[in-house]
Amino acid sequence: MSSITTDQGILHYEVIGRGKAVILLHGWLGSWGLWQETMTYLGRSFRTYAMDFWGFGESGKKRDTYRVTDFVSMVDQFMEQLGIQRAPLVGHSMGGTVSLMTAIRFPYRVEKVTIIGSPIVGSSLSWLLKLFGRRPVAYIAHHNLWALRLGFRILAPLYSRDPNWPQMMNRDLSQTTLESFLVSIASLRQTDLRPHLPEIQVPVMGMYGDRDIVVHPKQWQPLVAGVPHARIERFPTAGHFIMLDEPEAFRSCLFDFLKNGQNLAQ
Repeated sequence: MSSITTDQGILHYEVIGRGKAVILLHGWLGSWGLWQETMTYLGRSFRTYAMDFWGFGESGKKRDTYRVTDFVSMVDQFMEQLGIQRAPLVGHSMGGTVSLMTAIRFPYRVEKVTIIGSPIVGSSLSWLLKLFGRRPVAYIAHHNLWALRLGFRILAPLYSRDPNWPQMMNRDLSQTTLESFLVSIASLRQTDLRPHLPEIQVPVMGMYGDRDIVVHPKQWQPLVAGVPHARIERFPTAGHFIMLDEPEAFRSCLFDFLKNGQNLAQ
């Protein structure tokens, strides 16, 4: 377990492997734990970092630091303190949106971007996630996490084929606060990257599962419209958690992009 101190409190991260740095970013209600198998695989060839966003996992829970724009600043501070000048970013869901925003705001930091089931437009979120971005609904949900856990357990096959997924969600849910639960998803719902996508000149890969019920599975379309050079990989039998549903195909595709994807920006 490793951590650094940032202007908004403690930032927890884990690291595996040696070589060129790669940074992994989790999604809403997640933590670095989502990436454990991916880190083990990539760690054979890369120095692989996975962090917890403020308000999630083991990172600090200071109030008012949970907007997606705050997480972009967090990535910049993390790289600065660890002496990582430039690196590929790999983000799942909200983490992928943060990765693209980092490439827009701090282009000198980002070598490549891989996004997995990430919203380009916040309106593509499922109706349930949009509801969680409203304070009264978030208050009720967060003060009745037992009901949310029960719902996840019942509906688990719709979210992921991995039998361990409900346990992962239970663990990560218990580490959120009301503010991190609410503010992060509310700001993600209001995000629209389309006007800024043409600014991205680095290689981009978008992975989308055709059975995703969290983010509309056709969000690859606005990505390609804004970043014509983007590589798109679709997974017909996977949902929102491609790394859990199709782990071998996911890791193979990701490794190929990290190792062989041409760098468009020098």
